[in-house]
Amino acid sequence: MEALRIVFMGTPDFAVAILDKLVQNSYNVVGVITAPDKPAGRGRKLNESAVKQYATAHNLPVLQPTNLKDEAFLSELKGLNANLQIIVAFRMLPRAVWEMPKYGTFNLHASLLPHYRGAAPINWAIMNGETETGVTTFYIDDKIDTGEIILQEKTSIDPDETAGELHDKLMHLGASLVQKTVELIKSNQVKPIKQPQTGDLKLAYKIHKETCQVDWSLSISNIFNHIRGLSPYPAAWTTLYNGDEELFLKIYAATKEEQEHQLETGQLIFDKKNLKVAVEGGYIQLREIQLPGKRKMATHEVLNGLNLLKNAYVR
Repeated sequence: MEALRIVFMGTPDFAVAILDKLVQNSYNVVGVITAPDKPAGRGRKLNESAVKQYATAHNLPVLQPTNLKDEAFLSELKGLNANLQIIVAFRMLPRAVWEMPKYGTFNLHASLLPHYRGAAPINWAIMNGETETGVTTFYIDDKIDTGEIILQEKTSIDPDETAGELHDKLMHLGASLVQKTVELIKSNQVKPIKQPQTGDLKLAYKIHKETCQVDWSLSISNIFNHIRGLSPYPAAWTTLYNGDEELFLKIYAATKEEQEHQLETGQLIFDKKNLKVAVEGGYIQLREIQLPGKRKMATHEVLNGLNLLKNAYVR
């Protein structure tokens, strides 16, 4: 088998750990494809992707196509003469791209496929109360996350784990799995298997603002899972009604207290240090929150400057 020449495609921090694993283990990464720079912040300064920043710092050639079907880009990609492509948190590839290398194109996905295909597998696994997840490498085909599986590795989800914590755990697990996958390809030992067909697929749809709103009528466990599954990003939110005031409230951290009570759902119980919401089966204790125009703060800090009325509630 000829020596591997790898093109890596990815954009966020999650992908950086995998690229770093390849670089630190002296694999021949001949090019990096990432998203174009985007204006960000008040000054609309161009923001480089985490992958581009890493690639530039390690003197790796970078391509940033806006259109993956563009002939000029396809010509540049072909010119890199890669025989393997690795995809981590990028975008859907046209056939002309994923069919190009001799040894194929494989993707790392942060779930145990076929479950949680889609854009937000880490968030949805926690939001749905899963106790186990993992990472999968699979060959790209012409649909999203449906190709033949190369390797999978499982891990548990702790009862209080947030999406941010699980993200980091899967990032390191995924980096090792990608290396194992490359070694299998290198030694010509890959035995891919078709994804099992199942009628009760759990999907990982892209998360929108309305997805993040807390439904306080749900069970205490469902609400708690919703909050931790969106923490720290994009964060669960609710509307706080305080007399004539309506405040948009982001919730970054919470705990649950299972306890019977007779209070109305959504009613706020508070003192100088604590703020909790009455829900079915107990209380959701808000630990870290953010009000409009303010920074994210521990709840007791927010309560110092917030004059809550006795009949305040969330909805």
